[in-house]
Amino acid sequence: MKENEATKISKKTSEIVESYKNPYYRYLVLGILTTVYISNFVDRQVINVLAQYIIQDLEISDGQFGMLSGLAFALIYTTLSIPIARWADLSNRRNVIAISAAIWSVMTALCGLAQNFSQLFLARFGVGIGEAGGSPPSHSIVSDIFPAEQRATALSIYSLGVYGGILVGTVGGAYLVEYFNWRTAFVVVGLPGIFLALLVRLIIKEPPRGMAESRPDVEPPKFVYVLKFLLERKSFRHLSLACALHAFVTYGIGNFMPLFLGRVHDMPILDIGWYYGLVAGIAGLAGTLFGGWSADYMVRKTKNRNWYIWIPFVSTIIAIPFALNTFLLMPDGYITVYSYFIPTFFGGWYLAPCLAANHFLVGIRMRAMASAILLFMLNLIGLGFGPMLTGFVSDFLTPEFGNNGLRYALSITILINVWCAFHYYCCLKTITKDFDRAPA
Repeated sequence: MKENEATKISKKTSEIVESYKNPYYRYLVLGILTTVYISNFVDRQVINVLAQYIIQDLEISDGQFGMLSGLAFALIYTTLSIPIARWADLSNRRNVIAISAAIWSVMTALCGLAQNFSQLFLARFGVGIGEAGGSPPSHSIVSDIFPAEQRATALSIYSLGVYGGILVGTVGGAYLVEYFNWRTAFVVVGLPGIFLALLVRLIIKEPPRGMAESRPDVEPPKFVYVLKFLLERKSFRHLSLACALHAFVTYGIGNFMPLFLGRVHDMPILDIGWYYGLVAGIAGLAGTLFGGWSADYMVRKTKNRNWYIWIPFVSTIIAIPFALNTFLLMPDGYITVYSYFIPTFFGGWYLAPCLAANHFLVGIRMRAMASAILLFMLNLIGLGFGPMLTGFVSDFLTPEFGNNGLRYALSITILINVWCAFHYYCCLKTITKDFDRAPA
């Protein structure tokens, strides 16, 4: 009986492997996961284009809005991402993603029922619970179904969900709040995720662990072992801090950009949705895809995986002066949005190469957990404190500088990228040795 069961399991596994040998199915799975990630970011980011309406309706400050758009979500997101990643390393990753997508979609819709700051804070807390189970298992699946030399490119396609979500959420949210209200916007963007959860469950087949490397599956190590393993790598410590500070700037600016355009430059909400949504979305999509592709290309050409860090390091430095120019020197909202294209494009280069580098540091059964630990740092510091501290700096500066208080707060946030670039540089000093120490 046991032999028959083992034979059936082996046959099923072979059929799944054959399915993933078909590039059309492989890219179909990547496309579904990317679409789910777009939904993830729409639900996470739509609050930003609704900022002025929420602030006025609930009578809250910029600092409180920073907590709603960042800390409320990030606290539970970062706390739960690690145990959920452990669950994904031990069980069926596809099911984890489907359940998570259903939860964050329902909780986003419930944001529309909030009557005060506390209720909206709790609803955003619920969105974080669901979204904690989205990325780590998806990263793990993508790394298993694509060859190592295509990993950064595949992860860059998946990471397009960040800017795809910003584009859809900003444009869609602007129309919904203009013709309905901010509450309706939350309900409308939240519910489609339930359909996507069903799509994941019905179409995606759980791939065998280590399929891309044709290695036998192994028992996943304990969380404490993975954490200790990564923290012993000096390169990972610097990589995680660099990613966190990069996200601090990205979220600190991005979460307040619609508010900045409306408050400082008096742009109408529909123009904010179209101009900012399209520019930020297209620039971010192009930058994210180029960052992953260029890293894979340079690694193949030079046989040097340090390019996974060189790409984020160089792009971060290039983005700083262009970003400062956007907020300090541009005379009106439309020119500001157009000039925002360049720093957003370069700012998108970092994510996929960093995720790929992180996966090359660890073993097969450690990937979901490694992603979760990196995302813990990225989201706790970046998403949790970036918008909140930017908002509080704006509150502090506004009494003296008026609406320009937000302009100067955003400019101060941009300068954090200098600190970020320092950690990328430090990471480069030891990452070659740490790549070579990765377990088979």
